Amino acid sequence: MSHQEELVDLVWWRQKPVWIMVFLGFSAGVPLLLIFSSLSLWLREAGVSRAEVTYFSWAALGFSFKFVWAPLVDKLPLPLLSAAMGRRRSWLLLAQLGVIAAICLMALTDPQQQLQMMAVAAVLLGFSAATQDVVIDAFRIESADARLQALLSSTYIAGYRIGMIAAGAGALYLAQFFGSTSDVYHYDAWRNTYLCMAAVMGVGVLTTLLIAEPESGRSPYHYPTGDYLRFFIGFALSVAAFVAVLFIVPPSPQWFEGPGQYLLSFVYGALSLILAAAAALVVFRVLTGFGFVNRSLVSESYTQPINDFIQRYGSLAIWVLLLIGFYRVSDIVLGVIANVFYQDMGYSKDEIASVTKIFGVLMTIVGSFFGGFLTLKYGVMRVLMLGAILVSLTNLMFMWLAGVDANIFALTLVIAADNLSGGVAVAAFVAWLSSLTNISFTATQYAMFSSIMTLFPKLLGGYSGTVVESVGYSSFFLIAGAMGLPVIVLIWYLNRRIETSA
Repeated sequence: MSHQEELVDLVWWRQKPVWIMVFLGFSAGVPLLLIFSSLSLWLREAGVSRAEVTYFSWAALGFSFKFVWAPLVDKLPLPLLSAAMGRRRSWLLLAQLGVIAAICLMALTDPQQQLQMMAVAAVLLGFSAATQDVVIDAFRIESADARLQALLSSTYIAGYRIGMIAAGAGALYLAQFFGSTSDVYHYDAWRNTYLCMAAVMGVGVLTTLLIAEPESGRSPYHYPTGDYLRFFIGFALSVAAFVAVLFIVPPSPQWFEGPGQYLLSFVYGALSLILAAAAALVVFRVLTGFGFVNRSLVSESYTQPINDFIQRYGSLAIWVLLLIGFYRVSDIVLGVIANVFYQDMGYSKDEIASVTKIFGVLMTIVGSFFGGFLTLKYGVMRVLMLGAILVSLTNLMFMWLAGVDANIFALTLVIAADNLSGGVAVAAFVAWLSSLTNISFTATQYAMFSSIMTLFPKLLGGYSGTVVESVGYSSFFLIAGAMGLPVIVLIWYLNRRIETSA
């Protein structure tokens, strides 16, 4: 180990990017639970069914498709803002303002009266938050060398989890304080809560205004303004085609009952998404073929990042993508229904907030730092394996929790084990994803990886409420834990292939 590397180990807390990521992580952590757990309790108190509540998790699919517009973040200059603030900071500010606007729209919508409008607002929040994630990921990777990435991911996760405390526990405390309970629903209480959450996002905006642009983020834009404008118009028309197909496609047919219908609905929904994506691709290719969109710009934005990844990993590329796509399936599928489970078991909002949001998030922060240091010491693949095993085992503890009466000690024990394991797994996983990127295509490649990471789990998670209503919580948790077994085998196989090819 060189003297410089030793110095980094000793004084990592003096590295400015480490602390910047705490505040940007906080900004990224606030929106997520306002779509998932906090919103799920709001909807349940408003009388929305479990199945409809978990369908709302699809509002966060923007996180799974962010690779589609990530090239815009990399290549498209924003009028006035890009010149004044730089490539990363300008997009970051725009995304944060979009998050604030979407949260305010949710606050001004009563799901008892306007459930569809709430869905639209949640989708807008997911889109804006996903865009913010694209920029923060690129900023993180460009702010320090590879050796600090594990620590940057750990401090990012710490800030992210603190943001989740604010949006999770903070939102539940506020809703309870303002007068909404599981027995007596008050829209005004949840409106005021979400307006407070919009104000909390000011932390992210202030951070963006104060930090400096990373050196590699100051790359000049090489094409005329008209090329970027037509590129954006082409993208917008492709999105319009995608949305139009989804509106035109009829709902899934009801041919079966029970698991057979769930499988049919999932396959039908997946095929609908593929058809919509194909329509969007056709529109974009037609516009490119007729010269409306600059071919070179399209190549730099989409083709070159994908080709670069395939060329670097060769035959291992498909295995790497499979591991990315399945690593967090067990964790995410369970997480979609978790808050509803706690409420159904008889825990109050205060208890859920204190144990699962505050204590649980603190355990995740501890786990993420532990995972970051383990990754530095033992290597990322070993810690990936450890995280996958722990997450699967701790998910099975929820089976036991489902079989006992509401008990704070039991809940605390399960949450401690689950969140410590999740923190270790996520820290190693983020460091691994960061190592897969090429600095020339940071935003696009990392967005592609993190999109694949969440797409399949979130599609499955949307059906978790329906599955629970059919088979019960215990069987559902067994299924969720078993989903982690193929991941363990995949890590073992991929690790051997990497060692063999090294």
